[in-house]
Amino acid sequence: MKSHALLVGLGIFLSRIAGLIRERVFAHYFGNSDAGDAFKAALKIPNFLQNLFGEGVLSASFIPVYAQLLAKKHDEDAAKVASVIGSLLFLMTSGLVLLGVLATPFLIDVIAPGFTGEKRDLTVQIVQILFPGTGFLVMSAWCLGILNSHRKFFLSYVAPVIWNLAIIAALVMWGGKQGQFDLAVTVAWGLVAGSFLQFAVQLPSALRLGKKISPSLDLKLSSVRLVVRNFVPVVFSRGVVQVSAYIDNVLASLLPTGAVSALAYAQTLYLLPVSLFGMSVSAAELPAMSQATGSDEEIRHYLQGRLNKGLEQIAFFIIPSVAGFLILGDLIVGAVFQTGEFTAQNTHYVWMVLVGYTVGLLASTLGRLYSSTFFSLKDTRTPLQFAIVRVIFATLLGAMLGFYVPQALGFDSQWGTVGLTAAAGMAGWIEFYLLRKSLNKRIGRTGLSLKFQGKVWLMALLGAGAGALVAKGLLDASIHVIARAAVALSVYGLLYFTLGYVLKVEQAHSLLQKVLRRIR
Repeated sequence: MKSHALLVGLGIFLSRIAGLIRERVFAHYFGNSDAGDAFKAALKIPNFLQNLFGEGVLSASFIPVYAQLLAKKHDEDAAKVASVIGSLLFLMTSGLVLLGVLATPFLIDVIAPGFTGEKRDLTVQIVQILFPGTGFLVMSAWCLGILNSHRKFFLSYVAPVIWNLAIIAALVMWGGKQGQFDLAVTVAWGLVAGSFLQFAVQLPSALRLGKKISPSLDLKLSSVRLVVRNFVPVVFSRGVVQVSAYIDNVLASLLPTGAVSALAYAQTLYLLPVSLFGMSVSAAELPAMSQATGSDEEIRHYLQGRLNKGLEQIAFFIIPSVAGFLILGDLIVGAVFQTGEFTAQNTHYVWMVLVGYTVGLLASTLGRLYSSTFFSLKDTRTPLQFAIVRVIFATLLGAMLGFYVPQALGFDSQWGTVGLTAAAGMAGWIEFYLLRKSLNKRIGRTGLSLKFQGKVWLMALLGAGAGALVAKGLLDASIHVIARAAVALSVYGLLYFTLGYVLKVEQAHSLLQKVLRRIR
């Protein structure tokens, strides 16, 4: 598990670093401007299609079936399943892309009703450009499903680096030559080019591993019908999650200028640990869990052991991420985004929005692994039910904390954005509780021990506190924020792993022992 999770994590790390560079360059040219808001809002609509039929859905419905066929040495049937699912995806996304381009003017009024005039017109134009690129990203997710099932994790998760590089190239080449509105259109075309390249770089390996893959719409194979049957609940589940994101975007568009961009900037940082540590472990575990064989009791024991180990592995990195965002978030946001149009005031604002997201960071990442366990059991309906509950609570809490509470407390309306993200975090804990309770009834008790949590929280708070003391208390404020952030995070990381070694936390102990052996 560790070696496969490491490959996933490394690929995601490289793509996320490229994503952070992309966001920093984007922030330099757009800041929290109308053009920036338009571009970020425009991304929501085609991304809805990508998320609806992309990686998450295929991981839940396609990988468990395809991976089990490979485990049973039914390679020919596996190739047939991959062929039919790929063909269905191509036809489905092609139709939706065409429909999306034509319906864009109507969709804008749904996703960003607060946009008017030139800002609205620009958003419409960008969405129509982006839709075709989304089709390539969905097919890229099909490639990922094949690669992951064959335990080829690195290429599929490092491929988005090309997508990011195409956008960065567009920003750098035309950033100094065009106004913000024209530049936003140019960057949209760069995104489409990057989407094609991301698909193209994975396709040869997917076809080679899948062997006899060819266009087919043969739905007679029982494995194909199983994928399709599992596909529907997951699509609804992802759709429910996307509805939640859509509601957040709608509410943010009704807040002052900068709210939509601030959400996007904060989400970039929030998703980094989610992807690196939550997704990496969950993605590596899903094919392994799906290949479990034996009696019902043996399968339950196997899943229970892998799940508990995975939860500890995730928490070991997510808990310090939570502490880091809470205590060192201003330095982290400043180091990544503070340049050009993105001022120190923007940094503080985005930090507060990030703090709201951080409320549910641990729940969201642990919940991913619980969902993967359900998927490995071919159960896609239970996560759907709990996702619906989460969206209901996120919507109700978001409206209350985003508008009514700030107004009642006399805060500026821009701080409603913090309420929106905090509401999403609270709803995430509700979903996590329901997932854990339901799965525990099926496979036995799972979860993190209080002893383990106590040690890791102590390590994280002491490490982050020491980093803040050095960077904010001892270093001169005139030193560039990137340098201060580097010092703070270095102190934090060193102390965190040292304390982990002293307290004999397995993850820290094994990692430091490996490092010491190599030094010797």
